[in-house]
Amino acid sequence: MSHAPQIRIPAVYMRGGTSKGVFFRLGDLPEAARVPGEARDRLLLRVIGSPDPYGKHTDGMGGATSSTSKTVILCPSTRPDHDVDYLFGQVSIDKPFIDWSGNCGNLTAAVGSFAISMGLVDPARVPENGTAVVRIWQQNIGKTIVAHVPMKGGAVQETGDFELDGVTFPAAEVQVDFISPVDAADAMFPTGNIVDQLEVPGIGAFPATMINAGIPTVFLNAADIGYDGRELQEAINGDPAALARFEIIRAHGAVQMGLIKDIAEAAARQHTPKVAFVAPPASYTASSGKAIDARDIDLNVRALSMGKLHHAMMGTAAVAIGTAAAIPGTLVNLAAGGGERAAVTFGHPSGTLKVGAAVSETDGDWKVEKVVMSRSARVLMEGWVRVPGDCF
Repeated sequence: MSHAPQIRIPAVYMRGGTSKGVFFRLGDLPEAARVPGEARDRLLLRVIGSPDPYGKHTDGMGGATSSTSKTVILCPSTRPDHDVDYLFGQVSIDKPFIDWSGNCGNLTAAVGSFAISMGLVDPARVPENGTAVVRIWQQNIGKTIVAHVPMKGGAVQETGDFELDGVTFPAAEVQVDFISPVDAADAMFPTGNIVDQLEVPGIGAFPATMINAGIPTVFLNAADIGYDGRELQEAINGDPAALARFEIIRAHGAVQMGLIKDIAEAAARQHTPKVAFVAPPASYTASSGKAIDARDIDLNVRALSMGKLHHAMMGTAAVAIGTAAAIPGTLVNLAAGGGERAAVTFGHPSGTLKVGAAVSETDGDWKVEKVVMSRSARVLMEGWVRVPGDCF
């Protein structure tokens, strides 16, 4: 029996924020995978090593978590005033499935660096020293993101002293601006309310803020679901019953937000919406052993991604947090003490994060102009990935 030899594909393995993934230029992919469809999905699943019933990604580049089972495809943008098009794929660990429904805010921090290094940005727009402003079109959600990438000696500066909780070592700071993260034609609050009663058969009814900013997110009060907001990963991920409850809550939230018509459709939309729970500021010890003082944060937030409690905070969920915190009366805003807020610092399992949002209100209709946060990014490995030539 003959077997197809492996092929190699140019790729870069990068960390962006508290995530990491495999980055490709669109033109470097095999021709069949340059367009959306089964061939592309099968190829990227094999690159990551999914589906893996062992949950380890031993035979691929994935890290067997929602933060590390990610792929990115970039190409020069054909849109006016944009440099690069960015497509993100969230790869399921144990199922043959890639969710293309949302963005990864953390990996966005690496998109600008990759685009510059791969020659996808007009050299005339890249300074020898200083800051390169990379205008990104996020294809999954149809939004503009601007990355401010530090440059030194004509190359992307990756080393520095900026510390990001959830990342072990310091690096250079990359400011990321999420421009108008809600479509003008879409409602920031799909239900029309800043707080709803979310009824989940068999579990209960809870106040919920369901917001579409950065990524569709369902916010709950920690106390309403039996938590205090200081939980670390094991408290949730080590409890299969809790994970099952969160998934049911997520499915019903997706229906109420109009993202799906029936809860049965939630299994095919694992990346969105997110579920998060909030609580007033309280001191705790982060997963790194770092002491988080209640006086240094405005609130605590814990969020789930791809069925598990995230080890830090998803960048897109941070956009939702910053936006909701700026709007009086949301559960996020109330947990932070209420009132008008241009920025909040929140506690998450790995530490803290500050995010700012510029919002405005006209006749009860809320708009968000921009959400800003700082991340960092670094190339971990570059060269080629290899996959069996008949895998796609």
